[in-house]
Amino acid sequence: MEVRRISPDEAKALLDSGNGHIYLDVRTVSEFEAGHPQGAKNIPFLEQDPLRGMSINPRFAEIVEKNFGKSANLICGCQKGGRSYRAAETLKAAGFQNVVDMRGGYGGETDQCGCTTFAGWAERGLPVTTESSREDRYEHLKSNAK
Repeated sequence: MEVRRISPDEAKALLDSGNGHIYLDVRTVSEFEAGHPQGAKNIPFLEQDPLRGMSINPRFAEIVEKNFGKSANLICGCQKGGRSYRAAETLKAAGFQNVVDMRGGYGGETDQCGCTTFAGWAERGLPVTTESSREDRYEHLKSNAK
């Protein structure tokens, strides 16, 4: 199932359009707390598993569905663009209809040398914050899905 990719500037325009788009930050809680787009909702696609290290959050699609529904306009974003693309694929496969991936993520795509090849949200000077409401944090969103 093909996932449409958009730039951070396109994501910002969709969020500002008033059409109810939601920025779904699929990074870890600590990455989210270090900085994220204003109004972002945090549901990690990967979680730390004591036995396997980082692995896919087994409740990811379920938590997204119970909080936003399968018809929500979702923009998936991560740090560089890889996790969010996989998260968007997972949501599409689970029947979500309006999901896009934000290319470049929060910090931008980089090459093997660590040089930026596609600027992300923060590098483009788009609004960022370290603050979030209780309703935007993973702990709350996860508890809503019980």
